[in-house]
Amino acid sequence: MRRPFGEDTDVSRLYTVKQMARLSGVSVRALHHYDQIGLLKPASVGENGYRYYGREELLRLQQILLHRELDLPLGEIAAVLDAPGFDRLAALRTHRDRLAAKAERYRTLLKTLDDTLAALEGEQTMDDKDLYAGFAPGKQAEYEAWLIDRHGEPMRERIDAAKTKMKGLGKAGFEALMAEAGAIEQAMAKALADGLPADCETVRALMRRHRDWIAASWNRPPTAEAFAGLAGLYLEHPDFRARYEAVRPGLTEYLAEAMRRFAEAEM
Repeated sequence: MRRPFGEDTDVSRLYTVKQMARLSGVSVRALHHYDQIGLLKPASVGENGYRYYGREELLRLQQILLHRELDLPLGEIAAVLDAPGFDRLAALRTHRDRLAAKAERYRTLLKTLDDTLAALEGEQTMDDKDLYAGFAPGKQAEYEAWLIDRHGEPMRERIDAAKTKMKGLGKAGFEALMAEAGAIEQAMAKALADGLPADCETVRALMRRHRDWIAASWNRPPTAEAFAGLAGLYLEHPDFRARYEAVRPGLTEYLAEAMRRFAEAEM
């Protein structure tokens, strides 16, 4: 009979909370919190007060982390895992299918970026329609809904105007707009690396460029509220966070802070 996880697996092994934290990468504090809210209880608690976790808890924690990857709140994760008839194998297969689809989309996005870079450097040509291969229309709708929810129906008109503007840019205009976005991001990453305060004049000058970039994208200047609202969007959505953290770790918070301070001081 095939044993799960290989021949060396000791199904009776127990881990302390510190060992569990090292094994999984989840902090001790988070594991204590999961225990407190009933999301992940230890297999047993020793007379010394130590929590001990076994194979079942390891597998449940894996499910928790997989659901967190899907941005499900902890309360909803508990409801899913504790629902009558929960099938761990079926859940793992579903997770795998979703991750495979996401991986395929990221592969397409990487090709889109590589092709765009090659086109900008004159190494190949690229059709306008191929600029958007791999992008998820649903995400754009999600971002738009987020802005409208926070800034009201007038934001819908701005979004529609922005879409009209983007369609009219043409290939050269779009490439120039994206190049400026990349230049601003790289300059902000350097400012972060140099330890510059988020409200110093150098960073404020970059924020003026960022404001102008948004104005060009939206076809109208952003209000202070909308500019600060975008900072919140960058912080809240994992897609934006992943984009900025790939440029430089910590850039998401730094950029958002600079945007908020700039909105307060100059808009």
